[in-house]
Amino acid sequence: DGIARFNFDSYYLLAGIHFIPMVLGLFAVSEVFAQTASRVSGIQGKVKIGLEFPSWMEFWVNRFVVIRSVFIGFFAGILPGIGAVLAAFLSYSEAVRWGRKDQKFGKGELAGVIASETANNSATGAAMIPLLALGLPGGALTAMMMGVFQLHGMEPGPLIFIQSKDLVWTVFAAMFFANISILFLGYIQTKTVVHLLRVPFHLLAPGILLIATVGAYGLRNLVVDVWVMFIAGIVGFFLRRSGYSIAGIVLGLVLGELGESSFSRSMQLLDYSFVELLSRPIAGALIGLACLTMAYNVYNELRKRSA
Repeated sequence: DGIARFNFDSYYLLAGIHFIPMVLGLFAVSEVFAQTASRVSGIQGKVKIGLEFPSWMEFWVNRFVVIRSVFIGFFAGILPGIGAVLAAFLSYSEAVRWGRKDQKFGKGELAGVIASETANNSATGAAMIPLLALGLPGGALTAMMMGVFQLHGMEPGPLIFIQSKDLVWTVFAAMFFANISILFLGYIQTKTVVHLLRVPFHLLAPGILLIATVGAYGLRNLVVDVWVMFIAGIVGFFLRRSGYSIAGIVLGLVLGELGESSFSRSMQLLDYSFVELLSRPIAGALIGLACLTMAYNVYNELRKRSA
């Protein structure tokens, strides 16, 4: 039998805090609070609304961001359980880490948009590799696709390329044309969606909060998820005011559960010997690289403060 941890004697917390209400709170609700505070304090000026697509020169300047994001999205997509959302956050975090000092991430910086969206699109296609080759869905979307395949007599796995090769190539063709269609539909839709910014904020904010509340409640039909969302929104508001990265916090929320479960399984296999874990080449190398990365970031931060 398992032991309940960190549930604070609450029945609703036995399954843990769900990821979606936290994201809605940290991003959507906290942004509404931040915009409201700016308008109340008079800091928010008149915003100029327009539509300007990036030029080819801007894409060329960010070519390394695109290449890096493609690889991040690809490797995140082929790993079951990670998916496109985590790939986008990982890529954005790397863009911030490797970005120049004059780049304003979090305020519409083009490199940040390119990084997250490129990784998101790259992970979507890569997620089909473990689904079709091994029968392992990497997330909710691929799990739904697996169910659809089974309804049509396709059993994802190594034999699918022999038993249902015609349908496999149909799936490949559909994904190819879907990506091409997104390019044109996105171009057309962007011209329409941008006009939502012309809606007065006192009308737009309640709509955002209403949609976020419905989304949080509809996830598991639990009122506690709505409370979690608003609490996360308040926390996110103060974190924004203090200069903390919301994307980094969300990344920690996603990786925390994956890291804990993987670490627990590894320790069980190694008879709870941490020395044995470090002696494994791959695990030792990854842990060493993680420690070096953290030490390097701390060193850079201390050097900036002392300068």
